[in-house]
Amino acid sequence: MKGTARKKVLFVCLGNACRSPMAETIANKLAGDVMEASSAGLTPLGRVEALTLETLLRNGYPPNGLESKALLDQAFHAADLVVNMSGRAKEREFAGFAKVENWFVEDPYGADAKLYQRIFEDIEKRVAELADRIRKSRHSVAKARNNVRSGIRKL
Repeated sequence: MKGTARKKVLFVCLGNACRSPMAETIANKLAGDVMEASSAGLTPLGRVEALTLETLLRNGYPPNGLESKALLDQAFHAADLVVNMSGRAKEREFAGFAKVENWFVEDPYGADAKLYQRIFEDIEKRVAELADRIRKSRHSVAKARNNVRSGIRKL
């Protein structure tokens, strides 16, 4: 990631119907300044669950344009960071790729609205923490560049 370009973050779960679409929507609204989020599924369901959409709306996150789609090589390789929410070990699904981070998030598929809300809150917290890490990393890189530039000017 150079300059002020947003980090491309791909959230992956099993069906791309609950967890990863929530994360995509939350990240694009909450951290759109530092992240360009998308999502996909290892075995896509083909639809985003109604309770996923309702939970997002109830919490002020319009789920515009969400769809359940498969994880494609092109999307995987284009991402700066892949967040594995599938429940499967990254060593199994994404062996050899350092850009994969595991998030162990319970799958709410088939559950009630109360569990969807709890999962939403967990994902929202994790996305906020990820955004803070990206912002701090950017700040550190910018500070280091300024220090180098200052040192060059003094020579």
